[in-house]
Amino acid sequence: MKLATWNVNSIRARLDRLCAWLAAERPDVLCLQETKVEDASFPEGPLRALGYELALHGQRTYNGVAILSRRPVEDVARGFASGPEDPQARLLSATIGGVRIVDAYAPNGEAPGTEKFAYKLAWLARLAEELAGRTAGPLALAGDLNVAPEDADVYDPAAFAGDTLTDAAARAGFAGLLSAGLVDGFRRMRPEPGLYSWWDYRQLAFPKDHGARIDHVLVSRALVPSLRAARIDRDERKGKGASDHAPVLVELAG
Repeated sequence: MKLATWNVNSIRARLDRLCAWLAAERPDVLCLQETKVEDASFPEGPLRALGYELALHGQRTYNGVAILSRRPVEDVARGFASGPEDPQARLLSATIGGVRIVDAYAPNGEAPGTEKFAYKLAWLARLAEELAGRTAGPLALAGDLNVAPEDADVYDPAAFAGDTLTDAAARAGFAGLLSAGLVDGFRRMRPEPGLYSWWDYRQLAFPKDHGARIDHVLVSRALVPSLRAARIDRDERKGKGASDHAPVLVELAG
């Protein structure tokens, strides 16, 4: 299974690039974030024409997640399974090829000490709590988690000091997902530094390679023996009309 995640930063703005990429890469499963469109307005036709089934959990203007699959999509769930409903469309799950796929778009958090940052920490903790009971079997969590978990995941730790992506509490939230029974599948295959999935649009961050790895594929321990390869398609951050994120791909046997 070739599993990918990509924050497209508006499905309508990125549709042509997405379709071209799908035609070239043909991932079995793609988790999208920041689709920024209600389900009724999601441009399904071109994606279905490429052979993909869709599961959607959208929201007008903001957030939004979608799962695209070349295999049957079963048991779709939107949002958290228990507790109060999250008004923001950030979480979508489905079973594909015997693997529970969880597509997540964690809150950015704005800045430590703000209400939005508190929401981010609570959201990550809630996700870890929910997944803790499900990681005994094959499960993959893919998405923009808005955390660079280690200093090696940013181009310059000093430049990110005090940032919402690297704050100690945010990193503890990411560690909580690992404690729930998940393994950083990308890092397991690619331990070297200097691999980034997001570059700010400002200050020539991409040409300077001033990036951060905040898009992740975490897998349950049951899937670790199936890991075969991992990479970031940096080319998709290039050129006019690109998202500020690049696709992250992890290949699993089976």
